[in-house]
Amino acid sequence: MSIEAAGAGPANQNEKVNWVTTTFFGIFHVGALAAPFFFEWRSVIVAVVLYWITIGWGIGMGYHRLHTHRAYVVPKWLEHFFALCGTLTMEGGPIFWVATHRIHHQHSDLDGDPHTPRHGKWWSHMGWILFGEAKHNQTQAMMKYTPDLAKDNFYLWLNTYHWVPIIVLSAILYLWGGLSMFLWATCVRVVLGLHSTWLVNSASHLWGGRRFNIRDDSRNNWWVAILTFGEGWHNNHHAHPNSARHGLAWYEYDQTWLQIRLLEKLGIARNVKVAHVDTPSAMERRAA
Repeated sequence: MSIEAAGAGPANQNEKVNWVTTTFFGIFHVGALAAPFFFEWRSVIVAVVLYWITIGWGIGMGYHRLHTHRAYVVPKWLEHFFALCGTLTMEGGPIFWVATHRIHHQHSDLDGDPHTPRHGKWWSHMGWILFGEAKHNQTQAMMKYTPDLAKDNFYLWLNTYHWVPIIVLSAILYLWGGLSMFLWATCVRVVLGLHSTWLVNSASHLWGGRRFNIRDDSRNNWWVAILTFGEGWHNNHHAHPNSARHGLAWYEYDQTWLQIRLLEKLGIARNVKVAHVDTPSAMERRAA
């Protein structure tokens, strides 16, 4: 089965369960449910900080706006660091994540979209990742969608061993803060991050406003934006996929954009691409 077909439609919902992924997701969900019985403020604070770093930096600034859409440029060491943060979400390696998201944009809400709600709300949220053929470690099959990443040996290694960083971090957290720290800073943090990211695939194609009348069902969803540091302004994003800024109006809070803007002001980020709500068809390219 090709990567285009993986999770692409109802036919794949009859595939066998991906037991490796399902087992680990199940373990993390059980850990998250157990966490309230081992409550410690220190563990919760560390979980919140790591959630911001892994979802806000790893997914928002890294996997999505930088690695997938090349909305801005940063030094290679920082680009690699963002990818490392992305693996700590348990959402797979950079080549897998970027390839899947580029396919989503290519076939958004059409046959071939890995996670469109037109194939079912459950399917779009998490069914697509639990059923069918796993693509996490099939680097060769995904490289044609990520030729930019495939040139970098670091990404090739990280895509194969994407599970190593989270194991190392979890061991450090457990040795530092015991079971409470592991349950909150790993299990709760990962589970909340997974469902928040999956809500962009499901809820942000089902509920919310549509500033731009484009062919897919993408919508601007404020509460998904809060959970994901700005990724919920999904209709804006699908209208201008290469824009580093997703929240295009003053009331559309986009923390990830503010972080990229700070990097630009510090001279770290350059070639930042920005769409503006007052000129929907225009894209400004800014050079630091």
